[in-house]
Parts: sequence; structure tokens; C-alpha cells
Amino acid sequence: MRVLLTGSNGFIGSAVAGALRERGDQVLPLVHGAAREGQATFDLGEGTIDATRLPGGSLEGIDAAVHLAGAPILGRWSATRREAIRSSRIALGDLLARMLAALERPPSVLVSGSAIGYYGDGGEAELDETSPSGSGFLADVCRAWEASTEPARARGLRTVSIRTGIVLGPDGGALAPQLRAFRLGLGGRLGSGRQWTSVISLADEVAAILRGLDDTSLSGPLNAVSPAPLRNAELTAALASAARRPAPFAVPAAALRLALGAGPANEMLLSSQRVLPRRLLENGFDFRHPDAASAIAWAISRR
Repeated sequence: MRVLLTGSNGFIGSAVAGALRERGDQVLPLVHGAAREGQATFDLGEGTIDATRLPGGSLEGIDAAVHLAGAPILGRWSATRREAIRSSRIALGDLLARMLAALERPPSVLVSGSAIGYYGDGGEAELDETSPSGSGFLADVCRAWEASTEPARARGLRTVSIRTGIVLGPDGGALAPQLRAFRLGLGGRLGSGRQWTSVISLADEVAAILRGLDDTSLSGPLNAVSPAPLRNAELTAALASAARRPAPFAVPAAALRLALGAGPANEMLLSSQRVLPRRLLENGFDFRHPDAASAIAWAISRR
């Protein structure tokens, strides 16, 4: 397949690009700024995509598109950061979907990123793809991110939204900075530690995205999380075991809110998200790393 890919240099996107190339697909990165041969470039201000450096000089003839671009969400959410988070996901997603819909021969499928932030704080409830959206900035972003695929869906493209949990991989992502803290003896549970956390290994995340690309029976939301959500205190214990260090500390919720701001602390670190990958399981998806401990062990072994 010829696959147009945004976010090809990111933590997840680079792994997806590698997996696509490994199986013989042609990856066509869609990047911001100057494009090299074999790449397309976008300009959100102008609302354009320049595909003149792609084979054939246009988007015509691509078989699939994957939208994984997104500005980092970790850190204080200033007005500028909020706009970057939104535009890199939603504005680019809308532009891409409209450009694909306008093609004479559009691709058959668009796989777009999303996140389990869609569900907000779910408390003790088990959440699957049929669960309603929650409240908060991240839930608003995820709803709009998923809605940005509508022009493509209306044109007849099969669209899949990958609702991703916390991705554990050997380089980048959430694991590396946490392991550094634990190895220094500074690890600890966040707040009460009772909030549910849903993780996935980078290997399973990539496999889920490829399943979304390949399986014509799949459309709509797809939760990319392991089938074994765990409480933050349990994740803390797993990280401490992997780092071979005790984790006696607890970071008070108030300290997290002071350091990051109430919004990021509450929505990223303290909210409870007990998310299940129901549609992947029903589809027969085989998780290589079905729980946090195996995902952490795999990631460490690959570092």
C-alpha cells in the first residue's frame, strides 16, 4: 500500500512508519515546512496540502492515510499550548479529511489518532467504545479530533479513530522519564493512587493501528489499551519492581496541581480511566503484552 502518514517523526508515528516499511508498504510522510522528495507538506494557515513531491505529483493514487500528528500535551496548558494541541490534531485532521474527500480516487481508509481522554474521569466504571464522552479539555479535544474525519467518512472512506491509552515503549513516551525517577528512588504513586490507568505497549499500539488499516470490518472508535487496566498504585509497584527500587513516596494531588496546573494534573494524572479494548478483543486481536508488567519488561529489554 501507499500510505500517507502524519506524525511520522513522532514516538508512535515513527514506529508505525517502520512497521509499514518492514511489511513492504510505501510510506509518504505529510510534514510541516519544506518537504523532501517523497513527502507532502501542509500549511494550516493557507489550508493547503502540497503533494508535488510525491510520486505522481498529487495525492491521487494513495491507498490509505494515517493521522498521528499532535503537539505534546504534558505541561502547563497556556492559551498558546492549548491552541497547538488543538490545531495539530483537529485543524490538520479536518484539512486532511477534506483533501482526501476531494480526490477523484480517494483512498479506501483513514485511520486517525484519538485518546482515552475522550472518556474524561470515569471513576470506577468500566469504559468501552460505547461509553459516552466525558468532560474537560482533553475530552473536548478528542471529540473534535474524531469529528474532523467526517468529510472523509461522508465521501465513503472507512474511518477509524484509535483511542490510545498511555503508551509504554523503549524510547520516548511516558516510560523513560518515569523509570529515571524510579531509579533515582523518587518514584511514587500519584495522589491517592486509586485512580484507574490504562496502558498499552508500543508494539501493541502499532499492531492496533495496522489492524485498523487492514481490517475492512472495523470503523469508528477503537480503544488501544491492554485488556488489564490497573490502579495507579499498582502501576507504581510495577515500575518500582522494574527499576529495582522502592517507591515509598506519594505525590500529593495538591503538589501536582501546583506544578502543572489544575487542568493537566486532574485530567492527565489524577483522573480515573478503566478502559477496555472491547472491539479489538471481539475482533480476535492478540495482545503481545496484555498487562503493564509485560509491557514494561518488553520496553526495558528493547532499550
